[in-house]
Amino acid sequence: MLKKILCISGRSGLYELKSYGKNMVIVESLKDHKRSPAYSRDKIISLGDIAIYTTNEEVPLGKVFDIIFVQQEGKTLVADDYKTNEQIDAFFAKVLPDYDVDRVYRADIKKVINWYNILVEAGFTKFFEEEKAEEESVEEK
Repeated sequence: MLKKILCISGRSGLYELKSYGKNMVIVESLKDHKRSPAYSRDKIISLGDIAIYTTNEEVPLGKVFDIIFVQQEGKTLVADDYKTNEQIDAFFAKVLPDYDVDRVYRADIKKVINWYNILVEAGFTKFFEEEKAEEESVEEK
C-alpha cells in the first residue's frame, strides 16, 4: 500500500508515484495534486520501506499508521497537542509501547504524525497489508 507513497528530501509533504521516466519519476503531491518530476539525484524514500525500531524487532511504518488510525478512530491528529517532548513521548509510547527510545528520535515521531495526517486527509484508510507468500508450483512432466 505505501510502496507508491514517497518522501522526497528537500520537499515538504508526501508524493504518490505516477510513472517512470529516464533518470526520473513523475510524482503527484498528496496535498495539492500537482505533478512534478523527481530526479535520480534526489533522495527518494518509499514509506513502505520505512520501519520503526522496537526493543525486539522493526515494525513497518504501515502497521504503526494502522495502530494510530484505530486509536484515533480514523481522524487526523492535532499537531498542536504534541509540542512538548513529554507529549510526543507519551503519544508514541501509547502507539508503540516497546519502541526503542534510543534509536527513534522525536523528529522521527513528528514526521510520523505529519505523514499520518497527510495520508488520512488524502483518503487513506488502510496502510499495511501482509505480504502474501508466493507459492512456487513445480510442474511435473
